[in-house]
Amino acid sequence: MDMSAYGNSQYLLARPIYTQPTFEKQNMEKTPKKNTRKAFKKRIRKTFSCTSTKAVNMVKTYIPVLDWLPKYSWKSLFVHDLVSGVSTGLVGTLQGLAFALLAEVPVGFGIYSSFFPILTYFFLGTSKHISVGPFPVISLMVGSVVLNMAPDENFIVYNTTNLNETEMIIDTEARDAARVLVSGTLSFLIGIIQLALGALQFGFIIRYLAEPLVRGFTTGAAFQAFISQVKLILNVPTNTYSGMLSTFYTMNDIFSNISKTNVADLLAGLLTILVCVAVKEMNERYKHVLRIPIPIEIIVSLIAAWISYGADLENKYNAGTVKNIPSGFIPPMTPDWSIFPQIIGSAISIGIVAYAVAVSLGKVFATKYNYVIDGNQEFVAFGVSNIFSGFFSCFCATTALSRTAIQESTGGKTQIAGLISAATVIVTMFVLGQFLQPLQKSVLAAIVISNLKGMFWQAQDIPRLWKQNKWDAAIWIFACFSTIILDLDLGLLCGLLFGLFTVILRIQFPSCHSLGNVPGTEIYRDLKKYKNVVEQEGMKIIRFSSGIFYGNVDSFKNSIKSIVEFDAVQVFNKRTKAQLKISDLIKKAQLKVTKNGIITNTFTEGSESDEDSQQNENPEKEKKEKEFQVDWNSDLPVLNSVPKIFIHSIIFDFGHVNFLDIVAVTSLKLIIKDFKRIDVDVYIAGCDDEIFEKLEVCGFFEDTNKPDICFLSVHEAVISILNQIECSSDQNLPSKAAVVKKEHVSSLELDFQDEENRVCSSFSSIRASGSSARSPLR
Repeated sequence: MDMSAYGNSQYLLARPIYTQPTFEKQNMEKTPKKNTRKAFKKRIRKTFSCTSTKAVNMVKTYIPVLDWLPKYSWKSLFVHDLVSGVSTGLVGTLQGLAFALLAEVPVGFGIYSSFFPILTYFFLGTSKHISVGPFPVISLMVGSVVLNMAPDENFIVYNTTNLNETEMIIDTEARDAARVLVSGTLSFLIGIIQLALGALQFGFIIRYLAEPLVRGFTTGAAFQAFISQVKLILNVPTNTYSGMLSTFYTMNDIFSNISKTNVADLLAGLLTILVCVAVKEMNERYKHVLRIPIPIEIIVSLIAAWISYGADLENKYNAGTVKNIPSGFIPPMTPDWSIFPQIIGSAISIGIVAYAVAVSLGKVFATKYNYVIDGNQEFVAFGVSNIFSGFFSCFCATTALSRTAIQESTGGKTQIAGLISAATVIVTMFVLGQFLQPLQKSVLAAIVISNLKGMFWQAQDIPRLWKQNKWDAAIWIFACFSTIILDLDLGLLCGLLFGLFTVILRIQFPSCHSLGNVPGTEIYRDLKKYKNVVEQEGMKIIRFSSGIFYGNVDSFKNSIKSIVEFDAVQVFNKRTKAQLKISDLIKKAQLKVTKNGIITNTFTEGSESDEDSQQNENPEKEKKEKEFQVDWNSDLPVLNSVPKIFIHSIIFDFGHVNFLDIVAVTSLKLIIKDFKRIDVDVYIAGCDDEIFEKLEVCGFFEDTNKPDICFLSVHEAVISILNQIECSSDQNLPSKAAVVKKEHVSSLELDFQDEENRVCSSFSSIRASGSSARSPLR
């Protein structure tokens, strides 16, 4: 269909002009007021009533596996989930080991964190495609808390050598045990917070974590993760830092000790980065050919471990190795309740970010495959998963972008794939665990860095956002740099507050435009943006594109002054002073007032008329004040200081105003009052029913303002004003709108019915016409 044909099509519409009261009188359905007490009781009864169907549906809502598992098609779906689960599990095993380095716990606990959270999410989760487990940014946030609660300085012991010299060493066994306890307790507390937020229906909280904020934050966190892994690739001695500027302190230590770089670790790390990045790029580019992505992390790790074992890199070159990977499960632990007050702030931020990452990714795949995920249930699912995992010394779980992409691209269809991936992680731990013990830590650090590539590429958002919306670009940049400088928790908080601050600024300084008419239509558009629009003579049409409240009401007033190009209060004050001066000049016989009250130009004493001479001779008539009219746009010398006003009407287009407060209504009343004092009428057009009701409730129509100043559309307000001018002109009545030309009114060729016929009218049919219409409203 050729859509360009619509550009030449026209339509005729004949209907009355509606003010808001007239439209409501004809069309509003008057519903009887409800008995709020009975309605409340009915709602309570409905909420707490229970039937067998309602109970079953409620159980399925909180345990989704009972809903989808009976419908699962084992014949058509299981093979896809099996292949996907095995592929994801192989990658998840090595990622668990690598991300444990970020969490500052022994690498074996990364495997636990890739296994236990999946078990509970299988029963409670609503996303079919996300792969639950460690994520670099969340692991780094956990590591920041762990370092703060269990720094190396707390575990220094003194060892006396054979030469009676005292040496300070770190009790790594006690340190690692304390850090595992902190990470497990943190996971448990995060789970409690997430579960509580889910029970309280706080799923909406993700709305405040805008995409630019999250992407800027994760890019800043990726930079921190990169720096933390560089020290492992170089294997140089550094202190452990946490808190503000910790990244820069770490960088200073790295550069100070760069000469102590371990060459074996450096070469292994660089080769791993190059190979992993290259193969991942190939997996992405040829994913339509490769049915299963190459599990490069497993391959590289096995080869690196074999080389490290064969070359004895640990003893000969002092390379840092994993050394100990658990070959079984450890018994459950009891969380350390005493540290809850110290870590609760971090637990809230980590829990919300982990939830936001998982739900954001889950929504992408839910949209792609046409199903729905429940935000509140996801809070519950991750909350229970983290509580359960906390008992088994795991750190906080969410989802990783790379694992989820593998699970989806290899054909994963349901949560069965996640369950199989968990089983694969455990089998891999038992089978390959002992073979991976000689693996260098620099290889795991390189695997972490290779997985950060996607987050670093997010920096490409900045030019795009700058073109689309500079506010979003500012949020991205601020969140990124505040995360790098202030550490993760404070960086996220500052980014969130800055985002909310930009919202306030955008509301406080919204756009305000002067509108003009597209000739021959009812369309009104911005005068500065469109070249063919025409400003109505003697009128100003002002559109304010925001809610009006106490924070931006001054901006609203200033915008009006800018568009009309005068200040109504100042004009009134100058006119008042000019009137006093005119009265004084009349008394001094320097100005003359005719019988009809019109002021004439200056004249001399010799030119006084006989009538004026007779009045001067009558002292009683001299005392009587003469009424006079002033043409404020005239050229009388006394009016030089008074601005000339060539408009008679202002129309506020409230079509984009979605809320008002009491301050806005009060200010609007004062604005209208100020304009009326200088003979400029104000009308309101296009306001929503709720806005009109707010005006009524706040007493806007209690004084001189009438509901009839509110019109359904801008065009109706314009036509009504022009109609009034035409009527006053035909009846030879004095009009303050003398600047409006009669031919301008007649050019629109408008034919109106009177008010009685208008009330009885109804909408006529809309018919398409190929010929040009003289007016859209007739």
